[in-house]
This record gives sequence, structure tokens and C-alpha cells, in this order.
Amino acid sequence: MQNHILLVEDDNDINTLVSRYLKANDCRVSVARDGREMDRILTTSRVDIVLLDIMLPGEDGLSICRRLRNSSTMPIIILSARGEEIDRVVGLEIGADDYVAKPFSARELLARIRAILRRSSLPAAKTTRSEARRLGFSGWVIDTRERSLTTPSGAKATLTGAEFDLLVAFAERSGITLSRDQLLELTQGRLAAPFERSIDILVSRLRRKLSPDDEKSEFIRTIRSEGYLFTPEVTAS
Repeated sequence: MQNHILLVEDDNDINTLVSRYLKANDCRVSVARDGREMDRILTTSRVDIVLLDIMLPGEDGLSICRRLRNSSTMPIIILSARGEEIDRVVGLEIGADDYVAKPFSARELLARIRAILRRSSLPAAKTTRSEARRLGFSGWVIDTRERSLTTPSGAKATLTGAEFDLLVAFAERSGITLSRDQLLELTQGRLAAPFERSIDILVSRLRRKLSPDDEKSEFIRTIRSEGYLFTPEVTAS
């Protein structure tokens, strides 16, 4: 399904440029020139993300952002010619997910849109696990503060930083199938390349380290056409 992007902007040139680029990259785009038009679209259509200019006729963008955030968790990116740090801080503090200063690259804007949509679709970690210092499974112990992994025999396993981050992401969401894009977002941040295949390599390396005796590990299962599933029961402390 195409992502539906609502662009709230009164500049015709920007509307044309952004709409054309996003549509060429498989997005559905609706355009509103002010808050009233935006409200009409939101009442009749499902929208995945709002691109919101600050300087609008009538109700300004910051007011609209605050109003949207009071009633919805829908992602919002503020677009503004006011690129001062204080403007960015205000925009983020009232609930925007990102702030892009004009002039901006349409390619960069698309990357930020995709990153936020990936992040907003991530399965949430179970609260007790995400707040825990130690996560345990099948005799293995992850210490999130020391960033260490202890084997069932009590030895310290050697993991790279990327391997450790991947293991924590799995352990906090055991029993949930995670796509490659979701794992990229959880381990490498919002600007990770959306088609990066490094996750497959990291999973392979992690599997080998969790099965030091060449036994086939069922800790990380490949779910065809979906991603990966961490199978052990995980305890938090």
C-alpha cells in the first residue's frame, strides 16, 4: 500500500516540486494550503504523515502541530524557512517528529519521511525489558549497561557493537517477527539505507557466536518474506 502523505503548504512551487518527487517515488500525496483544507482531508482520508509549513494563512503551522499532537500520534515533519535552532527546538517540543529547514533537498525529505514511517511502525519493546539492566535467555545473560554478553558457562562472549545492538533489539522483542528495515531502524538509526543488506550478515555472525559448537541454533529463525524471529523466552532484571 502506498504511503499517504499530506503536504500542508501554501507555496505553489514547493507544492509542485515536492508532490511530483514523492509521487515519482511511489507515494500518494494530498495538498492543503491551510489548516481548514488539512482538516477536511483528515476527516475523509487515512494519512500516514503530515508535512507542515509554519508560515500559513490563517492558523499558523505551530498551532496546527500542537492541535494535531493533542489528538493524534500521526507523524509530523515541520517545513520552515526559519532554520534557527530555537525554531527547531520549539517545533520538536510541541510534538513534531522532525524539522526540515528550507531550502531542502526533495531526496533528503523523502529519506526523512521513510525513516520516520519505519520508526513509527516498529514493534514496541516490552517495558520491563526495555528498562532492564540484564536480559537472560537459555543461560545467556546480556548486561545492557556494561554492553556485555555472558555465555551459559560464565565466559564473556566477544561481540562487536553492531552485533550487541542487534542482540538487544531481538531480546527486547522476542517472539515478534522483525523485518530487515525494522532491525536497521532499531540498530542503526533513522538515516540507515532502506535496502541495506548488512542485517543479514550481522544475523549470520550473531548466530555463529550463539552456537559456538557448530550446533544449529534456533535462537534466530528466518521467517520467509518477513524477516527474523528471536525465539527464546527472555527474562528481565
